[in-house]
Amino acid sequence: MIGYVTLGTRDLARGAVFYDAIAKEFGVGRMGGSDRFIAWGVPGGAAGIGLTLPADGMPATVGNGVMVALEARDRAQVDRLHALALSLGGTDEGAPGERFAGFYAAYFRDLDGNKLNAYFMG
Repeated sequence: MIGYVTLGTRDLARGAVFYDAIAKEFGVGRMGGSDRFIAWGVPGGAAGIGLTLPADGMPATVGNGVMVALEARDRAQVDRLHALALSLGGTDEGAPGERFAGFYAAYFRDLDGNKLNAYFMG
């Protein structure tokens, strides 16, 4: 149902470095963009993610209770994504671990404070 998710940023070039690395871990790259927006994913594939400077020209803000969940291939990829995010300047919101039977997840924030989750079910 979800085609893509867009997150706001205060610095598109800085945020691009973070999401280029996250996308690379998933084996995808940029689908397109402009001087105000970048999209990552595969056309016709699973939902992608975009990073944008807000259209109204106001500073980007983080949604309270908003989170983007990224489906990992396995538990090892969850661990890698969490470590990668932190190495790129992201912040920890919950170390990798089993949250309930069969749900392994890690939580982190990007450089603008947007909350993400990498998870594996199985």
